[in-house]
Formats: sequence, structure tokens, C-alpha cells
Amino acid sequence: MIKKEMIAMLLAGGQGSRLGVLTKNVAKPAVSFGGKYKIIDFPLSNCINSGVDTVGVLTQYQPLRLNAHIGIGIPWDLDRNRGGVSVLQPYESQKGSDWYSGTANAIYQNIAYIDTYDPDYVLILSGDHIYKMDYEIMLEYHKAMGADVTIASMPVPMEEASRFGITVTDENNRIIDFQEKPKEPKSNLASMGIYIFNWKLLRAALIANKDVPGEDFGKHIIPYFFNGGKKIYAYEFNGYWKDVGTLQSYWQSNMELVAIIPEFNLYEEYWKIYTKTENAAPQFISDKAKVERSLVAEGCEIFGEVHNSVIGEGVTIEEGAVVTDSIIMSNSTIGSGTKIDKGIIAENVVIGSNCEVGVGEFAPSTYDARVYNADLATIGENSIIPDNVKIGRNTAIYGVTEAGDYPDGSLPSGGAIIKEATTV
Repeated sequence: MIKKEMIAMLLAGGQGSRLGVLTKNVAKPAVSFGGKYKIIDFPLSNCINSGVDTVGVLTQYQPLRLNAHIGIGIPWDLDRNRGGVSVLQPYESQKGSDWYSGTANAIYQNIAYIDTYDPDYVLILSGDHIYKMDYEIMLEYHKAMGADVTIASMPVPMEEASRFGITVTDENNRIIDFQEKPKEPKSNLASMGIYIFNWKLLRAALIANKDVPGEDFGKHIIPYFFNGGKKIYAYEFNGYWKDVGTLQSYWQSNMELVAIIPEFNLYEEYWKIYTKTENAAPQFISDKAKVERSLVAEGCEIFGEVHNSVIGEGVTIEEGAVVTDSIIMSNSTIGSGTKIDKGIIAENVVIGSNCEVGVGEFAPSTYDARVYNADLATIGENSIIPDNVKIGRNTAIYGVTEAGDYPDGSLPSGGAIIKEATTV
């Protein structure tokens, strides 16, 4: 048995359905972010920067690309003989096989993995948040308070509090009440979904609740600890943290990277964000190009204009094209004369010449108003857009489209074209 003081369990199996076509064939933690990263790079980098060298990554939905990205953990120095990173997927045992039915159920199904390291503490993380946090400082706080559970928390606007688990604390930061996504929140101190548990207590709680449908930390395990009189403390975090679970929050957090003074700094030497790189060629900016306040990754060829945008690896922006306030993911091509405003263009997309993407006024989505409710034009991976079409705002496109898919040469605001037969 290899004894570890604390190991991390990183929940990365969510579908991320509110990112729409961006997660049609990829788990949310594997979605590109900031030009060259994946969302999961941020908690993984936090782990190694915090000295946490044993990480179990729990995957489920569309795991292939996420598993390939993580590999054996080399980019994060997690290719260790003792510890390192392990990808943990649902498996079949003599008792049968089960999908992970909830966040806590996923940990319950991997008790044997955790027991291998006999940890004193287990750090529970989500694979779809953008932030920097030193988990070692949080652990020191946990020990100093004599806590059984510590929940990382941060203030949110009161009008948004009902989206989160809400902690109510006393003057010593001990949690005296916990509400899971309440209609009438008692405070605005929101749980970040980051927990440190004393392992023996968590182990017992997981087993005690193993038959609860959809066993979940916020709905079941935290209330179980609370009702049992355990010592639960809030660790208040005041840095940058963003749940990029919606198209609007995903787009906004990318745009914040190119602000004159970015809220989230990717360039700190003492807290680097690590990722698997493709060893792309250097970027090329032609003499006719214009690039203004943007992130442009390696391997790009820029012949047109780029303003206030995030451009991924290997993107080609042809002459006369203008990209504004947009995210263009890796290996996509923007045709000559095409104009894109507030677009999210996924990987390996080809947009033809003289197109207009993000035109007109906002209109409610006729496809899925729960997901598509912003000014953004979203185009899923491997899609093809023919020449000379206009695409409105709050739209979604997925698949290889042809001119006949656009009546009168346009997709009006609020519309969608979804062609399921796209080859991945």
C-alpha cells in the first residue's frame, strides 16, 4: 500500500448539455479553452502546482478524446510510478455494471482505488471550471479548523445564488446551514463544488448512502454530514473562478482573456497552466493582416483581420475575412471575405467565402431555448458552411451543410441546422 496524505478525485464525466453542439461528441472537460488549452487542464494544473501528485479522473460521457488528451499525465508531471493520474471509467463487476449515477456515486464506485493510497484526506474536484487555486493552502485550513469537511466557497451575486449550493456560516466560518440550489437562498456564499473530506468519514457516508438514487454530494452527502453533526467549514475563495457550463459563460470567460487587463492571467510564471501540445509550426501573420487584442495560437495563418478574439492552433483566416469578438477553435478555416461577429466556431470547421456569421438582431431559439439564449452563433466541430450564406444570432449549426439548407441563402436569428449524419 502506498500511503498518501491527500489524493484528488476529479469528476470529468458530465455531458455538458448546455454547451449545445460544442459537446455533441466530446465531454465538456475536453472542450477547447483559451486557444490552446482544454477545460480540464486547469484543475489538473492546480493539482500539480499544489503538490497533489495522485489524481483519479472519473470519465463517462464521450470519454475517448478526454482520455487521449490526459494519456499518462506527462504534460502535468503526473506520469508517476507512485500515484500520478489514473483514468477511472465505469466498469463491470460480479455484481453487474452501473453508470455513474451521481457525483458521490462515482466516488463510491471507486472506493477500492482510493483505499490503495490509504489517504487521510480526499479532495473532490470538478473537471469543468476555470480557476487557479492552491489546494495545499485549503488543506492547511481544513486541518487548522479541525474540520470533517471543508467546502470551497465564494460570494456570488444574490440574484444568481439559486443556481448554486449555498452555505450559511457563523463568525468562525463553520457552516450552520446548507441549501442545494434553493429558490430562496439565505446567503450568497456559493459552494464551488470543491471539497476536502476526511477519508474515513467520507468512506462511511458513501457506503451508508449507496442505495440512494443518483447519490450526489450537494443533495445527499453534505446534508448527511450536516445532519450527523459533523464539523463542516467554508473556505472562502476570492480569486477568479468561472463555471463555463453555458455558451454565454464559456464565451465570456474566453473574451476576458483578451481584455487590456485580463481578469484571469495565463502568463504567471509561478502558476503555469499545462496542456498536451501538438508541436504545431509557428504562426504566420501576413503583411495584409490586422490582429488587434487577440490570442493567436501556434500554427495559424492569418491573412485577414482578427479583433478581440481567441484563435486556436492551426486556424487559417483567409484574405478579406474579418473575425470580431469570437472564438475559433483549432484547425478551422475562415474563407475569404467572410465576416464573423460573436461566433463560437468549433474544431475542424470550414466556413466558405463571403459568408456573414452573427448578423441581424437577437431572436429566441426555435431549437432549444434552454441552451441557446445569447447573441452567439455556434457552429459544431467538423461542420461545413457553403459560400455566400448569412447566419443570424442565437443560432446553432452542426454538420456538413449545403446551399439548399439555407432558404434564401440565410439562417435567420434563432434558427438551427442540425445534421446528425456528420462523420466524426
